[in-house]
Amino acid sequence: MLKIDNIEMKNPVVLAPMAGVCNPAFRLIAKEFGTGLVCAEMVSDKAIINKNEKSMQMLYVDEREKPLSLQIFGGDKDTMAEAAQVVDQQTNADIIDINMGCPVPKITKCDAGAKWLLDPDKIYEMVKAAVEAVDKPVTVKMRMGWDDEHILAVENAQAIEAAGGKAVSLHGRTRLQMYEGTANWDILKEVKDSVQVPVIGNGDVKTPYDAKAMLEQTGVDGVMVGRAALGDPWMLYRTIHYLETGEWSEEPTPREKMDVCMIHMDRLIHLKGEKVAVREMRKHAAWYLKGMRGNSKVRDKINHLDYRDDVADALYEFVEQLEEREKASTV
Repeated sequence: MLKIDNIEMKNPVVLAPMAGVCNPAFRLIAKEFGTGLVCAEMVSDKAIINKNEKSMQMLYVDEREKPLSLQIFGGDKDTMAEAAQVVDQQTNADIIDINMGCPVPKITKCDAGAKWLLDPDKIYEMVKAAVEAVDKPVTVKMRMGWDDEHILAVENAQAIEAAGGKAVSLHGRTRLQMYEGTANWDILKEVKDSVQVPVIGNGDVKTPYDAKAMLEQTGVDGVMVGRAALGDPWMLYRTIHYLETGEWSEEPTPREKMDVCMIHMDRLIHLKGEKVAVREMRKHAAWYLKGMRGNSKVRDKINHLDYRDDVADALYEFVEQLEEREKASTV
């Protein structure tokens, strides 16, 4: 069982904190599919301190999502500590996570995200400042290194632990790899063997089999699912079910996928209003449609729609066509 400080999850499956994806609408779906811990998308420490309206809205936590981790990022220990205090005192999150894995240039140019990976001493100072400023447990999500010549995952994890961090989530890729190539699971085992705090493995968990293999091969305490859950929260449920029973769950039908897609959209509309939500749901709808034969036309159509009911009509019309073709093929 995954336990971070005094917070115990009901299983070791964790939803990764994906930017532009892990808002309350999607996180709640992941929780309803059984996920042990859900992580919110990262928020800038300076934006929190300056009370940026959009950023403050990103700190909202639905009680049904708990336990939940809110993630912050930044490059200065004082602003990091101040932002952590806001999360600690003004939100109902259970865990404060610090991002030092984001590889995108606009983040690393600010000495944030993956830029930290080059300096274990700075990691220690930043994490220690945050830990001392809050009561809630502080964790860190990181990558294994900046590039193949600068892999300091063990040193960085030890610095996090020494600074009072309560867990480490480790993505088995370097910053240079971005999301390409293969994740290195060997480094997960090295880090797990080097610290006493829980380690959550991340990278190339695409199926329930992968999750089980990662846990068995590396000894990590939890397994983080990211891109594989996009448009497919059933992946989270199937993983949990497989880890607990060894049994394989059936894939959802196209109609079941569209039903959840619409729940997702309606929750997003409640959070952000129809105009913004429908635009944001275009990418999510494409993920829900992935793997369905002949989905390109409906994807293209949705990209030009602005209203919730129009999107629903397009999706269910496509599902009915699939069901009719399926029925005809079995006659």
